[in-house]
Amino acid sequence: MNIAQKLISGHLVHGDLTPGGEIAIRIDQTLTQDSTGTMAYLQFEAMGIERVKTKRSVAYIDHNMLQSGSENADDHRYIQTVAAKHGIVFSRPGNGICHQVHLERFSIPGQTLLGSDSHTPTCGAAGMLAIGAGGLDVAVAMGGGAYYLTMPRICRVYLTGELNRMVSAKDVILELLRRLSVKGGMGKIMEYGGPGVKTLSVPERATIANMGAELGATTTVFPSDERTRDFFSARGRAGQWVRLEADPDAEYDEEIELDLSSLHPMAAQPHSPDNVVPVSEIAGIKIDQVCIGSCTNSSFCDLMRVAGILDGKRVAPDVSLTISPGSRQVLKALAKNGALAKLVTAGARVLECACGPCIGMGQAPATNAISLRTFNRNFYGRSGTPSAGVYLVSPETAAVSAVEGYLTDPERHGTEPPYDVPERFEIDDGMLIMPPADGRNVDVVRGPNIKPFPRAVPPAETMSGEALIKLGDNITTDHIMPSNAKLLPFRSNVPYLADFCLSPCDPDFAARAKAKNGGFIIGGENYGQGSSREHAALAPLYLGVKAVLAKSFARIHRANLINNGILPLTFADAADYDAVSEGDEIVIAEAPAQIAAAAEGAAVTASIAGREVELRLDITPRQRDILLAGGLLNYTREHRED
Repeated sequence: MNIAQKLISGHLVHGDLTPGGEIAIRIDQTLTQDSTGTMAYLQFEAMGIERVKTKRSVAYIDHNMLQSGSENADDHRYIQTVAAKHGIVFSRPGNGICHQVHLERFSIPGQTLLGSDSHTPTCGAAGMLAIGAGGLDVAVAMGGGAYYLTMPRICRVYLTGELNRMVSAKDVILELLRRLSVKGGMGKIMEYGGPGVKTLSVPERATIANMGAELGATTTVFPSDERTRDFFSARGRAGQWVRLEADPDAEYDEEIELDLSSLHPMAAQPHSPDNVVPVSEIAGIKIDQVCIGSCTNSSFCDLMRVAGILDGKRVAPDVSLTISPGSRQVLKALAKNGALAKLVTAGARVLECACGPCIGMGQAPATNAISLRTFNRNFYGRSGTPSAGVYLVSPETAAVSAVEGYLTDPERHGTEPPYDVPERFEIDDGMLIMPPADGRNVDVVRGPNIKPFPRAVPPAETMSGEALIKLGDNITTDHIMPSNAKLLPFRSNVPYLADFCLSPCDPDFAARAKAKNGGFIIGGENYGQGSSREHAALAPLYLGVKAVLAKSFARIHRANLINNGILPLTFADAADYDAVSEGDEIVIAEAPAQIAAAAEGAAVTASIAGREVELRLDITPRQRDILLAGGLLNYTREHRED
């Protein structure tokens, strides 16, 4: 077996390892963050389960950190109290970004992790099967339910060679995005192997695993080997390390070869992570801002390389440089060895250990500014400034460019200064609050901004309404439900958020949906790529959207639509997508019967502007029952086993 097959087979509760079939796996651990966590815990409470049934569940506060009003602080208080009541570890604000902290403190090779964040696959760097999902799927897993998914194809990325100076793991994943695009990993697990793997540290592997989400992959896995053992030993967890490697005769569905020594610094240009070119081809662009950090590049190793490059230099006078350490452990280590002082002396603005600018929570660039970021996404408007041009680069490229004031190829700028990795990091889990053994007497505190979430209902006999909007390819969840410093505090208030649904595409969409009593959304290829935020399904649900008709769907968003009772329909003939227009009347007659038949492979027939159109609803019998029940929450309550 390969590594992915070993991980899946060890947790399989339904199905087999044949790609394309439905499987269900047992979940050992879950994680949430505060942007998605409030909704996930409201859904968990609605199930009526007293205590989580996982081996470990952790609630992180790392997204909504700016407290310009009471909303974020109220949500944090709710999450802390609900975590104590139901047996969930609580990571306090300032302890760090969920993926970095989980990798450091809770990752265990061979276990499964389900997280309400699309970058949960970061922990695949430590030999976990770590998958991002919607909050409702995570809530079900916390209650002991299995996680259902389509068995992915396994693609081996065979690495040879070794990275050259000033070339980093970020350049590895950017090169793969250049080759494969944001759709290239759909329906796949990316498994890394070959002699080149052993040259990569766990933090470097984490960068690659993290941005596997940008490929559209289900997850990314690395072996658990001697490099993994060293990572665990340095963090006082040697006893939790186990070896996990592919068998010598393991087979794969696909294979990609990549010679690490052939790589050069890369950059993703606006406004997509796969719009990648070598830095050398676009060097010389005047820059205004550099942001280093995020769950992709905020490790001790990343920031030590940055500190070495900046040592004795100054940030260009017209460049703003920010540094976001990934965890309190990283920040303390940098303070202890003097690297933090080098960053500050060079002119860096050190932000708290949080997601910050990556999710639009502060540090929005100036009008028409050029921002270099070591983050994972550069979608239009995600930075908070729609007119800004955001480039994704490595920490080395970012640091050198911050000094020069122009996008600069770091390979032409000297050597990478050496640094030492501690044999043992200082361990301080003081900002992790363990739940009491019995939480029944804990009072859950709910702020006034926490509103009931919209509940799906079983489908009507006839679904009818207008095509409310027609969209193109690669519409992201940032388009569907924008994420910025003004809206993030309202993640627990879907009625408020719904007014901004699809506003980057059409500011009048929400008002039109309300006036028309709901209807349908028309999308192109890869509809719903990006974040796992189920608000991109909850807001349309609140507005009365009955179905999304698209050419294809991103994995997590498609699951979120089904979980919330919204039909994810695909055009059987692309010409029908071309023919449909905004305002067309759409009617799906005998909807429950057609949904039931779809699970057996039948097409769904709809009338669009009087034309009969054939649509596909690719669902399993279980997903059929979820849709007919009016969503996963209703289905789970009906099938719950106490």
